[in-house]
Amino acid sequence: MEIPQFKQTFNKPGAELLPHRPPFLFVDVLKAADETGALGEYTYTEEKNDFFKGHFPGNPIVPGVVLIESMAQVAGAGIVARGALAATPGKEPVFILASVEAARFREPVRPGDKLVTIAKNVKIGSRLGVFSMAGYVNGKLACDCTVKCMLGEK
Repeated sequence: MEIPQFKQTFNKPGAELLPHRPPFLFVDVLKAADETGALGEYTYTEEKNDFFKGHFPGNPIVPGVVLIESMAQVAGAGIVARGALAATPGKEPVFILASVEAARFREPVRPGDKLVTIAKNVKIGSRLGVFSMAGYVNGKLACDCTVKCMLGEK
């Protein structure tokens, strides 16, 4: 796994950057971001993630849709952290998943695994962002995809 060098480091909790809250907040910390992308981490645990009880009991793995959401939240946190998604004063920026392309799940992600996400900004417009994302566990590529997200404000 090669981690790109970002111009800004943050080490900010996802809760400071995203409107999501447990149990649907999947960014423990945004490590870095700049105009090229973002780097974030999330550790899945049975205490935080109730879905493990029913997703392959006895051999729990993180659902693919949760992996995609986790990576998309890192991209969103990076956009918000660097102020690229400016909202009108008194309103919150909104980052909504619009489409997923070419998703691949290469390795199962299990309880206790830390997903390190590298989100690359492919195209950022005023109302739409395109991001190429890769998630790694222990330095090994676990999943990747490209997403489009609507950008706006609430």
